[in-house]
Amino acid sequence: MSDAELTVAVAGPVATVVIRNPARRNAMTVAMWRQLPELLDRLEPDPDVRALVLTGAGDAFCAGADLGDLAELLDAGDASIAVAAEERLAAFAKPTIAAIRGACVGGGAQLAVACDLRIASDDARLGVPPARLGLVYPALTTRRLARLVGPSAAKHLLFTAELIDAERALRIGLVDEVLPGDRLAERVDDLTATIAQRSPLSVAAAKEIVDDRAGPARIAWWHRKVVDSGEAREGVAAIAERRTPRFAWRAPTER
Repeated sequence: MSDAELTVAVAGPVATVVIRNPARRNAMTVAMWRQLPELLDRLEPDPDVRALVLTGAGDAFCAGADLGDLAELLDAGDASIAVAAEERLAAFAKPTIAAIRGACVGGGAQLAVACDLRIASDDARLGVPPARLGLVYPALTTRRLARLVGPSAAKHLLFTAELIDAERALRIGLVDEVLPGDRLAERVDDLTATIAQRSPLSVAAAKEIVDDRAGPARIAWWHRKVVDSGEAREGVAAIAERRTPRFAWRAPTER
């Protein structure tokens, strides 16, 4: 049995997906790229899951795609299973957070950038190495990176293939927060707990709109849901009564 796998644990409203490949600093194998969308398809309709954390086992997030599988990924180009896994992660309907320690390189950075938020420990090292390997980074992946950090910073990462430290990643917007390693788990727990207390309707709508996946008809649908669901009435009542709101809206389970 291979040690390379993705594992899932659900604790309360948070699902945690852990990348495990100890022999290769959690590099993603072909089997793991295929596994990720299947796990997300299973977790997304679960009404009890309010947020998803993606992290790596041990002291690394993910060192990229397993180079032993490189030929299969190259043959597929932008239609590769790695790109499909990234797109499925980006489209996950609930908030996603990458908790990053150590190496977050290549395919690892690809997955982290596909998450909504990235929280890093101060020992994190991030990079995009295709220029060192003579590869062309997938177009969807390249554009997502450029939207996140801006064209100039994206070009610097892509042209040089340099690894950057967590503080520089924070300055260019590649990560959202940097903490000492012994505080990373606590911060991610606090963040996911806060998100889980917010209106899932508000959060889901915000994610779609920020990601530019909601056209006028969909935005109108969201506004109707505010009225139909009673979420806003509950939120206002909770403030007036000085209590925690009891948001009850659940997303439709069909994809």
